[in-house]
Amino acid sequence: MWFNRKQRNRRLSRGHVLDVKLRSGQVRASRIRLAALAAGLVFGTVFGIYVLWRLGEWGLNQLVYENRTFAIEHIEVQTDGVISPDQLRRWAGVKAGANLFALDLARVKRDLELVPLIGSVSVERLLPRTVRIRVTEREALAQVNVPRPRAEGGLEIAVFHIDTEGYVMVPLDPHQRTTPLHQTEYSLPVLAGLRLPDLQPGRPIESAQVRSALSLISAFATSPMAGLVDLQRIDVGSPEVLVVTTGQGSEVTFGLRELDQQLRRWREIHDLGRRLKRDIATLDLAVSNNVPVRWLEASVLPTPPPKLPRTTRTKKRNV
Repeated sequence: MWFNRKQRNRRLSRGHVLDVKLRSGQVRASRIRLAALAAGLVFGTVFGIYVLWRLGEWGLNQLVYENRTFAIEHIEVQTDGVISPDQLRRWAGVKAGANLFALDLARVKRDLELVPLIGSVSVERLLPRTVRIRVTEREALAQVNVPRPRAEGGLEIAVFHIDTEGYVMVPLDPHQRTTPLHQTEYSLPVLAGLRLPDLQPGRPIESAQVRSALSLISAFATSPMAGLVDLQRIDVGSPEVLVVTTGQGSEVTFGLRELDQQLRRWREIHDLGRRLKRDIATLDLAVSNNVPVRWLEASVLPTPPPKLPRTTRTKKRNV
């Protein structure tokens, strides 16, 4: 009996093992089908997105970026200064016939603003075939003359212009201008005491003396001394002071602060000299408690020619 019971148990155990194997095979097959289905869905989705993207790209190229309807025909240029529109178009790098929507407006704006003579730029599309460029130019307020070596040997004088914010500019060539050089642009005050490494076109000068000198030139145009003398040279090489040489032969020393007050004191002393029939030889306005002044007899100096007031550049548009 023990033998018979053992045989029955063996048969029951074998059936159970077969059943487990069958179920595990079904689970494995089910998992494979689910994985294949998931992979198919993922592949189908990715492929569908790729097809849609390619179709969209083709449609954009055909309808927009390669559409001759949007070929650039007009490049409108507006500027408030003297740079010729043709020169601005060359700097912008916009070609007639190029697609209006394919044009990189940020690139055009960046390229123009890299020109030291240009302060700001706006660029816009005007459907269907026009690009409009608006330019604000920097206006020269002072001039710097520094020696530099020539390629063939020797030295030459390099001329730079400085605007009200201290940005360094290379003067515009005559053939790049729309108007001839004005007389006031020939007679810009000269800043002395700067070196060639200090002058990087397109970058501002951070020197406190230079900034104060530019403020002095701006304030002088509306000061009581405007029209009586002209600022010919300003030495910014001395610490804490500006040494001004006028076209009438006077040398006036300014402190870096309270320039309006110093200009008023200059006018008072100038008027006093006229009453005494004397002209100023040297004057130190940087001293606050007194004003050291040295006089010259008015008869010693020739009568200066009438001073042409410096005029602000007329804002205009060139198209």
